Amino acid sequence: MKFRTTILFALLAILCVVLFVVDIAVGSVAISFSEVVSALCGGGSTEIRSIVLDIRLVRAVVAVLAGIALSISGLQMQVLFRNPLAGPYVLGVSAGASLGVALFLLGAPLLGVVASPMLQSIGTAGAAWIGSAVVLLLVVALSRRIKDIMVMLILGIMLSSGVGAVVEILQYFSSEASLKSYVVWTMGSLGDVTSSQLALLAPIVIVGLAMAVATIKPMNMLLAGERYAASMGVNISRTRTLILTSTTLLAGTVTAFCGPIGFVGIAVPHIARMVFCSADHRILLPSTTLLGVVMLLVGDIVAKYFALPINTITALMGIPIVIYIVTRRR
Repeated sequence: MKFRTTILFALLAILCVVLFVVDIAVGSVAISFSEVVSALCGGGSTEIRSIVLDIRLVRAVVAVLAGIALSISGLQMQVLFRNPLAGPYVLGVSAGASLGVALFLLGAPLLGVVASPMLQSIGTAGAAWIGSAVVLLLVVALSRRIKDIMVMLILGIMLSSGVGAVVEILQYFSSEASLKSYVVWTMGSLGDVTSSQLALLAPIVIVGLAMAVATIKPMNMLLAGERYAASMGVNISRTRTLILTSTTLLAGTVTAFCGPIGFVGIAVPHIARMVFCSADHRILLPSTTLLGVVMLLVGDIVAKYFALPINTITALMGIPIVIYIVTRRR
């Protein structure tokens, strides 16, 4: 069993590297694998090196970070809520980000403050992150007062519905240009992140991932229920807060910079369980990480090849898996 697991990890790691290079090679300008490798090593022509290092490398790294963040946050939510269809956006993190972007793109023009220097400095990513942070503070505060995790799940759904209603009101009164900008954001994009934004995105994802690693043992205990975990000495309140904070940092940051990318967080943890035949999070967390990277890199390659939004590709990849889970569990 250990030998099989080691082989699977090795194969996934090799696949991630191959897909990473392919993702850099694919684009409007044809670049061979040898030219990609040469550019990454500092060689090749100035034009090719500029395309590879300044544009495509940044996008590929963003795809890797987004795959890690969304898949790990989905795994955490499924364990915390003991629900196979729970995902990273179940607590309203995406809704908070959507509201922030809607207020920035749709609400500000209605108030005639489009040219405000302060608003321009915040930008779409900043508005989305502020919206996610507000939801984070609300969720953490509620988690300390509400003991029943299912009540929190219901509150998250209600919060998302309420935010959706506010966004629809803003859409109804907005101009076509503002509405188009918002709709394009909801489709998701890995190519809009700049190198300076990546310098902010990467550390936050790393912090969220470190928090997830710290919850491996408690998550194994939570598989048998919160009562059992508490009887084994797990601090339920602290663990819940750590998981919620980690999930919001991971999913909220990716949503802020890349838009809401669906189905990765729901589908990837189940793929990891089926491939590795294990419920041990010492295996599931790294396997989910690698499979999340594979799914986002494949999605980005297909999205670039057909010039489609990344959200449409991940949905088409994830929906069959979710349907299979639902039908298998009846």
